Amino acid sequence: MIDAFIVEFDKALRTVFAAAPTRRPMPGTDLPEADLDKAGRRHAAALLRVDHVGEVCAQALYQGQALTCRDPGTKQALRQAAWEETEHLNWTERRIDELGGRKSFLNPLWYAGSLAIGVAAGRLSDAWNLGFLAETERQVEMHLNSHLDTLPEADLRSRAVVEQMKADEIRHAETATGLGARELPAPARLAMRALSRVMTSTSYYI
Repeated sequence: MIDAFIVEFDKALRTVFAAAPTRRPMPGTDLPEADLDKAGRRHAAALLRVDHVGEVCAQALYQGQALTCRDPGTKQALRQAAWEETEHLNWTERRIDELGGRKSFLNPLWYAGSLAIGVAAGRLSDAWNLGFLAETERQVEMHLNSHLDTLPEADLRSRAVVEQMKADEIRHAETATGLGARELPAPARLAMRALSRVMTSTSYYI
């Protein structure tokens, strides 16, 4: 029990404070850096900061869900999604650095809150757990689409990162659906969207 706690606590520390690993190369590294003005770089960095916060939250959600889910197949799906979200952490953090930005000061808070939500979701049936995963990924996909609409057109490197993240999120949602995810009721989906709006609007600045 103590060993398991240490492992999970280590995951939290690494997510919030350490550089994330990646197996895949960062998308867009072969593309030229855009000649953005100060405002354009600041805006792009802020959007990537929001995306980075989303990946911090995803790590915590999947960690909490995996801790309490019952089915080995569901647990494996959560772990695979979590690994790819770790790669997203790596890419967004590196791109933020390239743009001269910074990560959110509230990352520990985002992580703690998302972990609690993940644990609660995992205590439901695996079908509901997968439904929560699928809905999370769909909302992240919409959120990434909105960033593609507002990122500077010339910032091809940032856009490549966001595009690959979007493709991964779509696949995660499809995997969850294929494993038997249940559709969340409308009030739950609306509550998730409201929480997401609070997170994105705050982390753009802080």
